[in-house]
Amino acid sequence: MSEKKRIIATSALPYANGSIHIGHLVEYLQTDYWVRFQKMRGHDALYVCADDTHGTPIMIRARKEGITPEELIANSQKEHLEDFEKFQIEFDSYHSTHSPENEKMSHRVFQAMEAGGHIEVKSVEQSYCEHDKMFLPDRFVIGTCPSCGADGQYGDSCDKCGATYAPTDLKDPKCSICSSPPIKKASEHLFFKLNDFKEFLREWVPAHTQNEVANKLKEWLDDELRDWDISRDAPYFGFEIPGHPGKYFYVWVDAPIGYLSSTQKWCEQNNLDFDDVWNDEATEIYHFIGKDIVYFHTLFWPAMLKATGLKTPNRVFVHGFLTVNGEKMSKSKGTFIAARQFEQYLDPTHLRYYFACKLNGIGDIDLSFDDFSNRVNSDLIGKITNLGSRGAQMINKKFDGKTTQMTPEGKELVAWVQSRSEVIAELYQGLNFAKAMVEVREIADKANQYFDEKAPWKLIKEDPETTQAILTDILTVFTLMSLYLKPVLPVYAEQVEALFDYPSLEWSDVTLERIEGQLFNTTLQPFKHLSQRVDVKKVEELVEASKA
Repeated sequence: MSEKKRIIATSALPYANGSIHIGHLVEYLQTDYWVRFQKMRGHDALYVCADDTHGTPIMIRARKEGITPEELIANSQKEHLEDFEKFQIEFDSYHSTHSPENEKMSHRVFQAMEAGGHIEVKSVEQSYCEHDKMFLPDRFVIGTCPSCGADGQYGDSCDKCGATYAPTDLKDPKCSICSSPPIKKASEHLFFKLNDFKEFLREWVPAHTQNEVANKLKEWLDDELRDWDISRDAPYFGFEIPGHPGKYFYVWVDAPIGYLSSTQKWCEQNNLDFDDVWNDEATEIYHFIGKDIVYFHTLFWPAMLKATGLKTPNRVFVHGFLTVNGEKMSKSKGTFIAARQFEQYLDPTHLRYYFACKLNGIGDIDLSFDDFSNRVNSDLIGKITNLGSRGAQMINKKFDGKTTQMTPEGKELVAWVQSRSEVIAELYQGLNFAKAMVEVREIADKANQYFDEKAPWKLIKEDPETTQAILTDILTVFTLMSLYLKPVLPVYAEQVEALFDYPSLEWSDVTLERIEGQLFNTTLQPFKHLSQRVDVKKVEELVEASKA
C-alpha cells in the first residue's frame, strides 16, 4: 500500500438539456468504481462533477416549455441526481455551471488568458435577424443542410448526415423565432490563441493521455492550431465576459471550468483553500471523458489551465461509446434507454456489474441483453451470490448462525484468495475492470469447487464440527470476494457487511488479522437475499417500453 494521496477525479458534465441514458452511465460508473477503489485503499479521493447548464439549446427548450432557463436547469439537476443515486453513483461535490463560484472562476481564467496576451478580437460574419434585431446563435437558424440537402436542420450540424458547418453555410436559412430569412452581418468575437500553447501541448499530450489519443492528437499538433472562438452574442444563456459588454462565454469555456468551481465548492464546505488543494504538487487530478470530446479536454482545457497558472490533470482517461446488441443505440429499436427507465424494469446493480465486466480501455463496449442476462445469472448470481447464500443459510439453519475457526485446507484457500489482492488492485488502478471481474470469478470457481468437494450437506451427519468450520471457510472467501467487488457493487457489499455486522470492508481487510475478529466465532444476522436473477421477460418489456 502506497502512502496516502489526495486525488480529484471528474466525469464530463451532463448537459442540462436531456436525461441521463445508459450510454452516459458508462462514464459515470467507471469513474465511480475507480474513486470508490481509491477510497478503499485509504486515499483522500474526491469525485467532483456538475450540471452543464449554458448555451442555446437550454434557451430554446425553456422557451418551448414556457419556463425560465433557471427553472429548466433546476429541474434537470434534480432529475440527474435522482438517476445517479439509483445507480449508486456517489459524488463528493456535484454543483452547477450556473453558479456564483463558476462565474467567478470563469472570470479568473479569462482575465489570466487576456492578461497573458492570449485573447484576440476579430470580426466574424454571422446570421442576423432584422425582424428580431439580434444575432442568431447556431440553433436559432434553421434551413437546408449544405451537405445532404435535408430540410429543417439547425445552424451547427445536420441530424440526418452528421455534417457540421457554420449557420451562414445553410441553404434557405430562416430565423427559428419569426421564420424571416436572416442577413449576414459582422460582429466582433473574442478568440483564444491556442497556437501560443502548441509547444507545451506537444509535450503534455503524449505524457498525459492514452497512446491512441496521443497519436490522433499528433495529426493536429503537427499543424498550426486554429484560434478558438470563445464568445457568443446576446441573447445567450450564460455568463457575460468581463470587460466585453454584450459578449458571453461560449458554453465550452465555462463547462470544464465547472471542474474547478465544483472542487472549490467542496473546499469551502470543508474549510480548505482551493488553490492549496488543486495546485498542490501532491494532488493528483484525473478526467474521465468520452472520445467525442477529446479535442476540448486535451488541447483547449490544458492550455486554459496553463494560461491561468493552474495545475493540469495528471491523466485524461478516454473511453469508447456504448452499443446495444451490436448496434448504435436506437429509439426505434428500443435500445436508446433512459437510466430511470432501465431502473423501472431491471436492477441497477446488475448493470454496474455488467459494465465492469466489459470495461478495459478506450474501445467501444457492447450491451448485449442476452449476454447481460447470462453473465449476471451465471456469474454474479450462480457463482458468487449463491456461494454466500448457501453458506450463510446452512450455518443459520444448522448452527444457529454461529461461525467457528477455519479448517487447515480452508486457510490455504483463503491465503490464495488473499494473494490475489494486489493483482486485483493493480487492475482497478489501471481501469481494467473487466480483468478484475475475471479474477473474482476465478475465486468463485475455486470456492464453489471446494464447497462441492467437501459436500457439507452430507458431512454434517457424521462430523458437525468440521462442517461448521468448512462453512466458515466458505463465508470467509465470500467476504473477501465481496471486498474485491465493493468498488463495483457497493450496495451489495453493504448487505454482506450487515450479515456479519462488519463496520466497513476496506482493502486492508484482506489480511487475516483484520477479518478474524469479525468473521470467526461470531453470530450472523438473519440472511437476506443479496440479488435476484435477471428476468428475461423484464428485458423484453424494457425494450418495448423504450420504443415508445
